[in-house]
Parts: sequence; structure tokens; C-alpha cells
Amino acid sequence: MKLLLDTTYFLPVIGISVRSFPRAAIIELIKGGYEISVSEITFFELSAKGAKYVVTGALTPERVSKGIRALLYDDRIDKIPIYDTSILLTAFKLRSILDDFIDCLILSSAINRADTLVTEDKDIQEVSDKKKFQDIIQLLNPKFKIKKLGDLL
Repeated sequence: MKLLLDTTYFLPVIGISVRSFPRAAIIELIKGGYEISVSEITFFELSAKGAKYVVTGALTPERVSKGIRALLYDDRIDKIPIYDTSILLTAFKLRSILDDFIDCLILSSAINRADTLVTEDKDIQEVSDKKKFQDIIQLLNPKFKIKKLGDLL
């Protein structure tokens, strides 16, 4: 099963711990036989989040940069370009039901290139009940699911 992971799960890679899930969650998913992918917009989000921690002195710029490079060059993780026409067109459709366009790009990347989006984001999880969302996935990826990490580990 091909999973696209939301940005939150990659925060430990740049040195930001997240209490609600294991630090090695990505490794556990890979060992569990899942194919892992990431939207390229996640690199921007990791950089922006990392910058907040760099400004406060909680992280060094080198730590953030090293983590992003490690993710970028990890061949076990498929990188999904956000400027692909099908991903952009789907993201534009999703924008009418989801306010954050970055989330639209992540969700669109998952719909177009994965079986499941793994996210803790409540706004994304709530769109699965909307008719417009159901219409989109019926057309593009009828078996598509949105799950939380706890559903997989």
C-alpha cells in the first residue's frame, strides 16, 4: 500500500519532536512494507517550521538543512512534484472545500499518487465527509482513504 505522509510526520527528521507518535514512525512504516511518499510542498513546510526554531535558537540552520537533505536523498521515499498538472487541477478543486492551499496540494498529491493520506490534521480528515470530496475521489481514486498514523502502527 502506498502512503503519502503529511508534513507532521517528517518534523523529527529536522530535529522537532512530536509527542503524539513514535520518533521512528517513518522507519516503522517502511519496515511494515508500506511504500512512503511525500509531497514536495512538505520541504517548504519543513523549512518554514525549521526557521521558526532557528530564530529562537532551538535548532541550528545546519540541523534543519541536514534533515531536509536526508529526506530529499532518501530513495525509500517517493517525492511527488506539486506542479504536476493533475495535482494542481485537483488541488484547485479541493480549495473550495479546504481553506489551506498547502493542505490542498498535499491531499491532491495523495489522491493522485497514493492509496492513503496519513494525517492528524482535523480539517483534512473532515473533508472526507463532504460530497464534493467524494465526487473527486470517485473520479480519480475510488479506493482512496484518509487515515491517522495510529490506524497503521
